[in-house]
Amino acid sequence: MQNAIIFSRVSTKEQAEEGYSLQAQVKLLQEYAEKKEMDVTQRYIIPESARGQQERTLFNAMMNDLKHSKATVLLCEKVDRITRNFKDAVMLNDWLEEDEERQIHFVKQSLIIHKNSKSNEKFQWDIHLVLARQYSNNLSEEASKGLLQKAEEGWCPASQKRGYVTVGETGKKVWKIDDSDASEAPFVRRAFQLYETGEHTLLSLSKQLYSEGWKAADGNHLGKTTLHGILTDCFYCGEFMWKEKRYMNAKHEALISKELFDSVQIKLNRKVAGKYRKHDFLFKGMCECGECGRTVVAQKQKGHSYYSCTRYNTQCTQRKYSREEVLEKQVIKLLQDLQCKDSEMLAWVRKALKDNHQFEIDARTQGIKKLQDKEQKLFKRMNDCYEDKLDGGISKEFYKTKHEEYSTELRQVRKDIKRLIEANEKYLNLGSAIFELAQASAEIYESCPTDTEKRELLKAVFLNVKIKDGNIVPDYKKGIELVAQRAKTGDWLGLMDDLRNITIFKLPGFVCERRRGILSAAFEKPISA
Repeated sequence: MQNAIIFSRVSTKEQAEEGYSLQAQVKLLQEYAEKKEMDVTQRYIIPESARGQQERTLFNAMMNDLKHSKATVLLCEKVDRITRNFKDAVMLNDWLEEDEERQIHFVKQSLIIHKNSKSNEKFQWDIHLVLARQYSNNLSEEASKGLLQKAEEGWCPASQKRGYVTVGETGKKVWKIDDSDASEAPFVRRAFQLYETGEHTLLSLSKQLYSEGWKAADGNHLGKTTLHGILTDCFYCGEFMWKEKRYMNAKHEALISKELFDSVQIKLNRKVAGKYRKHDFLFKGMCECGECGRTVVAQKQKGHSYYSCTRYNTQCTQRKYSREEVLEKQVIKLLQDLQCKDSEMLAWVRKALKDNHQFEIDARTQGIKKLQDKEQKLFKRMNDCYEDKLDGGISKEFYKTKHEEYSTELRQVRKDIKRLIEANEKYLNLGSAIFELAQASAEIYESCPTDTEKRELLKAVFLNVKIKDGNIVPDYKKGIELVAQRAKTGDWLGLMDDLRNITIFKLPGFVCERRRGILSAAFEKPISA
């Protein structure tokens, strides 16, 4: 009696649904073996869900088994089930050529290949192999088209992102932030926040996150390469890269702000260009060259700190050294320029901002009401659908489909209501906080006892600081920039219009904005009929 090994594979979900299921293949090959009085010693089964590496591992295990076991027969449904490339075909052919008793049976094609097969039989195998390879290439091409289409629709086709999970059917899965107890999302967000402070290297960041509970799969620290990959992945700020193209308007919910992501990229690039010295310089990690964009480094000379461009691998002409005391005077002047010098105007702006909070309160109340109305509408539709099923007006299958649809929408609406209710005073006080920070920044700065505290204040005001020809070129953070523009023109009345055009909050599928004092709240997508 000959010993045989069974090999079966399903490559796509469609094949499994069209009668090529693994169970059907194994049953066919088992019955064939019994009919031929063969003893099946091993079965190698590759499911549709298997990845390329998993397929390769199982195929190599099967070849190793064939070479070192007593099995002389390999049973397979068809040629394209076992190989779709010439490399695998050569391995199988080499195995056949080593022993005249070895055979491969392609049951559905009534084809048996062995060392002494006739030329027409080997020719058939070659033809089937070419067709299988063509099918594989076409399958790969169609898969690439599908992934590209998914990217164009705003969904990242990647297979895994830390802090996120995919939901939905195969081929239609979409990303959502993982809100489970084991989620890595808080750690990812924390990694960006810590690195943005400028106080960490990748190694120290890894150690800090490890102490807070973020560990790799093996229980150790996350590697520097892994952390760098996370910190440079624009997916987390609501964008993604696919096939060397950057998609700016992704549909998945961002884990961090675009502002935070850009700030981290600046700091990462600086640390690649040059290393910080042991001295705790006042503007450490904050400045870049106003000409080439490279990092600005500091050095101590005769008791004074001097800043200059690294000119690393560039033709930058910025060779002037800027003394820290001179730069600091410029920074203080920039902070002082943010102030409203007219006391009556200052009092008016403060009162207007305070009154302005009522708009945020009204917007949040209106948003909650709209969501609650939607919740009631969905709940009523579910009840009506149930009544129709009891009366025999709709089938059980239709009822099940609609019930699942409404249930999904209802869960999302309730989640949005909870999130909106929990929105705290940070939304309401944002405008006043920005304005008050701008007005008091110079006084606070001069009262800070240490360079570290001064640096933290400057990070709250400036997104980036450039030095060109010995002068500070500021890049203010978004809210502060509005104040700076109004301070420069003296048109403080226009500040109210600026603040009224800031989005208050945004939930999935819902936007609530205030534009020139007029509330606008609307659903981006209507409730499904």
